[in-house]
Amino acid sequence: MNQFLSDTQQFIASLPEAIAALSGWEDLFDWRRDYLITRAPGRLDLMGGIADYSGSLVLQWPIESAVHVAIQRRDSRRLRIASVPEHSNQAPRLFEINLDELLQPDYEALRARFNEEPENNWAAYVAGAYAILSRERDVSFTEGATILIKSAVPEGKGVSSSAALEVASMQALAAAYELKIPAPELALLCQKVENLVVGAPCGVMDQMTSACGEANRLLALLCQPAELKGTVPLPEDLEVWGVDSGIRHSVGGADYRTVRTAAFMGYRIVAELAGLSSRKIGPGQVLIDDPCWNGYLANIRTEDWEREYAPHVPARLSGRDFLTRYDGITDTATSVEPAVTYPVLAATRHPIYEHARVKQFAGILTNWSAPEDGSRQLGQLMYESHESYSRCGLGSTGTNALVALVKETSGEDLYGAKITGGGSGGTVAILGRRGAGAAVTAIADRYGEQTGFMPAMISGSSPGANAFGFLKIAEGGAI
Repeated sequence: MNQFLSDTQQFIASLPEAIAALSGWEDLFDWRRDYLITRAPGRLDLMGGIADYSGSLVLQWPIESAVHVAIQRRDSRRLRIASVPEHSNQAPRLFEINLDELLQPDYEALRARFNEEPENNWAAYVAGAYAILSRERDVSFTEGATILIKSAVPEGKGVSSSAALEVASMQALAAAYELKIPAPELALLCQKVENLVVGAPCGVMDQMTSACGEANRLLALLCQPAELKGTVPLPEDLEVWGVDSGIRHSVGGADYRTVRTAAFMGYRIVAELAGLSSRKIGPGQVLIDDPCWNGYLANIRTEDWEREYAPHVPARLSGRDFLTRYDGITDTATSVEPAVTYPVLAATRHPIYEHARVKQFAGILTNWSAPEDGSRQLGQLMYESHESYSRCGLGSTGTNALVALVKETSGEDLYGAKITGGGSGGTVAILGRRGAGAAVTAIADRYGEQTGFMPAMISGSSPGANAFGFLKIAEGGAI
């Protein structure tokens, strides 16, 4: 077994005891039969973040922490899912459903079924894979399964615990039911789980990183909608860390959905300014004939934005006023709410400039020649990205404080920092000199002194689910 699979070895070894501790579910697995193991990591969003849904290039780092899934097909129409905690002071989560109920004719009914029981919402990320494969790939499931999950990816910290769970689960189903699904398609199917079954309007960069990432390399993805551009190696003299702010979501900030909707409102306004034709295709939804930018804000050049469009895009606009003038937006995952006021200017500007920043960032790494100058430039791009998040309303006191601490100590060891993922809390990604973990620990300690919260640190890297594949565990534990 490869060296990076030490966490997988620990997971396999822990399975009998973990299942024996499930009160009433001690028969979850039949140890006389084979079962399969899959693994999918979380990610650190180094650059790109919320610009993904607007077509930006993104650079994503697959982290060491991962979700493991064990699956065993059973001769019944039942699906039984157990999620065991990483720490013994937490209770396991159990969910059971009949496949006939799960494979309902429409996503809305299934989404409502999970939303009616908030305590079981976590199971939608796993069970939803059955519904998506049935509808989108016409897979016929004649047998159910038992599934056990264990996640080392911190939840609610902006490092894609949900995407890792979706990808590990989808990979497990593909292996157990002998489905041939290429990794990029598997990631897109996982995005559908989150969009259509869970009901969260995420982009695809998280699932793509968890499925297709490579250890110690940045996954480059052009989100138009999901064009893999290969990987970018991190130079030997650089290292990446994450530090958790302890803030799950800033109450005073905007949320991801609001900023995403605002960006699509901005695209609708810019399209009209550019003279592009549109037509209404549903309530609050339009289709725009866009030969200029192929439907993505990220394709607008920064100089064109400043000269032609920025002066005419309002800083803030209520949904009601927007809908009075325009038919709707092109986004299929969100809708404009009349009572909400949206940060249209900042949300529209962000992906245009972020795309330019990410391309510059990738270019510096690809043509690494002057470490001192290059490190400083990379750090400055990260700081600019973080400030742009804040202008959208997606900053938080905790993440801002962590970035400020890195900025204060920037020099030989640490070069840059920015908020990751959807913002308004979560984790800060830090770029520094390889081996500078002590400087990151000092930042975490100072943050703890200021806030009373001792943040967890994220380090290391591991491959995506595709590179891992699956392990078949035979009777007696033979691999």
